[in-house]
Amino acid sequence: MYLAADKGNIDTIIGGIAPNWGPFSSLGNEAKVMVEVVMAVAILLCLGIAIWGAAKQRIGATALRDTFSAEQGKGLIVAGLTGVFIIGSLGTLFTIVYGMAV
Repeated sequence: MYLAADKGNIDTIIGGIAPNWGPFSSLGNEAKVMVEVVMAVAILLCLGIAIWGAAKQRIGATALRDTFSAEQGKGLIVAGLTGVFIIGSLGTLFTIVYGMAV
């Protein structure tokens, strides 16, 4: 267990949104930073949508007893978390597609 923790660093966590893969590897540093910022903002926006959906589901299901609001909240949670997953896996998708094209 200790050996596995010794090898990790922050790059393994944020490496998925850092555009050093596929067609982005030939961009300049400023362009890479801009892509990172756009992807990070998109992830935060998707997480915000998921949190808003959770709040909407909780408030709709308990306080207001509004089943329509609760169902909307479930949809927002799923949409937000799906967006986070898709943006987080773009590095893998671009590497596979770009590698197959080259």
